[in-house]
Amino acid sequence: MRKNMYESAVIINAALDDAQIEAVVTKIQDTIQLNGGVISVLDKWGRKRLAYMINKSKIGYYVIFRFEAPTEAIAKLERVYRLEESIIRFLTIALDKYAIEYFKDQDAAASVKVEETAETTPVTAAVSESAKS
Repeated sequence: MRKNMYESAVIINAALDDAQIEAVVTKIQDTIQLNGGVISVLDKWGRKRLAYMINKSKIGYYVIFRFEAPTEAIAKLERVYRLEESIIRFLTIALDKYAIEYFKDQDAAASVKVEETAETTPVTAAVSESAKS
C-alpha cells in the first residue's frame, strides 16, 4: 500500500453556522483518518468572497488539508466531498517532492521566526519594567 502526500482545498457553504461548518470539517478529518491517512496541516482560512458565484453563493468558507494517505483513500474522500451537500467545491492534488520540500522549508522558517519572537518578547517586557523603576 503506497502512501503519498496530498493537499485538499475545500470550499464549504458560508451560510452555515459555525457549528455546522465545524461538523463538516470534523467529518472530513475523520474520513481521512479512517482510511489510513495522517493529517499534517489543517488550515482554516475562514469566510472569503468567491471570485464568481457558485450555486448562488458569493461567500465560501475555505479549509486546506495537507495529509499523507494511501492512494485508495482519495477516491473515498472525494466521494464524501460529492455527497456532502454543504461542500461547494473541492480540489485534491498529489504533492510532488518539490512541493513537499517547499512546505518543509516554509514550516522550518515559520518555527524559527516564532522562536525569535518568543525570545525577544520577554526581553522587551523586562526592559520596559526596568524603565518604569
